Amino acid sequence: MKRSLAAAAAAAGAAALWTTVVEPRRLRVREVRIEVAGWPEALADLRIALIADLHAGAPHVDERRIERLVAAVGPHAPDLIVLLGDFIDPNVRGGSPVAPEAVAERLGGLRAPLGVLAVLGNHDWRNGGERVAAALRAAGIRVLENEVADLGRLHVAGVADARTRDADVAGTLRAVPDGAPVLLLSHDPDLFPHVPARVALTVSGHTHGGQVAIPFVRRPVIPSRFGERYARGHIVEDGRHLYVTAGVGTSGWPVRLLAPPEVVILALRPEGAPPPGPDAPPRRGRGRIRAGGRRRSSAPARR
Repeated sequence: MKRSLAAAAAAAGAAALWTTVVEPRRLRVREVRIEVAGWPEALADLRIALIADLHAGAPHVDERRIERLVAAVGPHAPDLIVLLGDFIDPNVRGGSPVAPEAVAERLGGLRAPLGVLAVLGNHDWRNGGERVAAALRAAGIRVLENEVADLGRLHVAGVADARTRDADVAGTLRAVPDGAPVLLLSHDPDLFPHVPARVALTVSGHTHGGQVAIPFVRRPVIPSRFGERYARGHIVEDGRHLYVTAGVGTSGWPVRLLAPPEVVILALRPEGAPPPGPDAPPRRGRGRIRAGGRRRSSAPARR
């Protein structure tokens, strides 16, 4: 009996250590190739880095952690980097505030030929969103608030946070020429049912992949009115494509379980396109695409 209790206590201690110290401090940079209906052949294998939900100020996300993240992304040589909101969060238990200027200064080290674009999240707007936006712009990062960035053969539309602002999808897309490929940035994936078919791909964060991603247990804490429907990964509905990254930081309690912090590098190909041949250059560190140049899978958080 004593041995069983000791074993149970040891297992509980190991699980607590993993969820509060080990997993939240990990960072994996995952390269994912997806096929997207309507994606132009001229932009085949365009590589987009998705960085979301830093929640700087949480116990596991300080300025040095952001520096390490920037250094980890560099060798993957993305063509475009998009930052999907919730840069700061002074309210995570056990954390301490980090100034938006400090976060933005370190993110300013990110480099990509097509630039670095951002939208803000609900935690940014609850903690001085205009200051967060100004800090990012001062660091050379373009913030899109119901705006469109024309990158040549690709238009990137960024909408305001749906929970704290007016996310105007239809009005924003009016700035995109008919027939032009569109990438939509939305911090919150709950906006996806309102995204029209003309958008090739929507990318979001916000859910943290469940943060504690135990099936059925994670459902009540995912910050989505759709439950686990948009928890994580590549989702296709009615021919429309969404990718949700599990992000980097934590919200509420500083724990993660079965939802490790991540940066996702998406390589996009037209639907039905043949896979790259054996002579294709490796994805990491390969030559870059310049502006004007050349099925459901998911898994789940609380924010």
